[in-house]
Amino acid sequence: MKYTEEEVMEYVEQEDVRFIRLAFCDPTGRQRNMAINPSLLSQAFEKGIHLDASAVPGFDDELCPDLYLFPIPSTLTTLPWRSAHGKVVRMFCHLCYEDGTPFELDSRVILEKAVEAAGAKNISVDFGCEITFYLFQRDDQGFPTKTPLDSAGYMDTSPEDRGENIRREICLTLDEMEIQALSSRHEEGPGQNEIDFAGSDAVTAADNAVNFTNVVQAVAVQNGLCADFSPKPLPEESGNSFHILISPKSSDGQDIIPGFMAGILDHIEEMTAFFNPLAESYLRLGHRKAPKYISWGRSNRTTLLQIQSKDMDISEFILCSPDPMANPYLTYALLIYAGLDGLERELQLPDETSLNLLYAPPDMLESYTELPGKLNDAVKAARSSAFIQGILPERFFEELGE
Repeated sequence: MKYTEEEVMEYVEQEDVRFIRLAFCDPTGRQRNMAINPSLLSQAFEKGIHLDASAVPGFDDELCPDLYLFPIPSTLTTLPWRSAHGKVVRMFCHLCYEDGTPFELDSRVILEKAVEAAGAKNISVDFGCEITFYLFQRDDQGFPTKTPLDSAGYMDTSPEDRGENIRREICLTLDEMEIQALSSRHEEGPGQNEIDFAGSDAVTAADNAVNFTNVVQAVAVQNGLCADFSPKPLPEESGNSFHILISPKSSDGQDIIPGFMAGILDHIEEMTAFFNPLAESYLRLGHRKAPKYISWGRSNRTTLLQIQSKDMDISEFILCSPDPMANPYLTYALLIYAGLDGLERELQLPDETSLNLLYAPPDMLESYTELPGKLNDAVKAARSSAFIQGILPERFFEELGE
């Protein structure tokens, strides 16, 4: 349900809401929040709630002006894992200066502008995703360990799969928050799990991805466990992935998918620092089905872009390089702009590949360009990119690690 300001005020009053979490994301995509008393809700909508931005990682410049959180009423949701008596609700917020001007490092606003840019060309882009994570045990003091919850493998069942009940609890919690989980299963690594989501508009999809991480972590803690979304938590096992299902549509019914895909392939090197933001991210790429080469194919699990059908008539494709540490708002925004650029320049898709790119002999791989192999290389590509510079404010480049 999409709420208005008036409906939020009424809901808070009638449903015994005691705390309202105002949530936003820092530049890395990590959710931050502040809880306010319902008596401040009217002020929040009208004037915003003050935030000391200098204390937020990524915003941490002592000269950073004061910022204000303006809640977005349509994002209201109850947090199901909190007490039913004295409910806790959460709304995502826009970050603004005191005069209401949007803050340039608010990645949600950057995505909203990308959606508007696509809409101006009569194009909409829906996103779904498949996110993997590990469940680790905690020690006697409650601190996380690297001991997996189980030693099960791909699509195993109980009793080997000890995460089955936890995945069910996660999916039921998401359902209460009106987030549709399509499927869940044990993945290849010990203690590794995957949950897949239905597609939705770009901003909702990014909100859902951030919500998902929060839900998984909350449910894991309630079960005495630790959820780990890092790219390569166990060096010898499968890394965690953030597979993105991309469905671009034109209002006039034209097939825009080939041009959209061509734009993403053309700009993927420049975008990789944002899709794979940690040094650890590059330990995953090129191993256990994680792509290494700029490529696309049909029913080929080793390519960067994948079409999971032999049919020529398709409605979506999958990007397989990002990992869960990517900021979903920035990720979706960059993908939209890259796709639009491919259409604007009428880029053509390169030849598809049927090669197994993880095991093909070196002489057969010479014609393929590799993704950046280290964070350093990815950052350099981003900083020298006119495409990225035309989308992101200069301050974002200061936050790129090396």
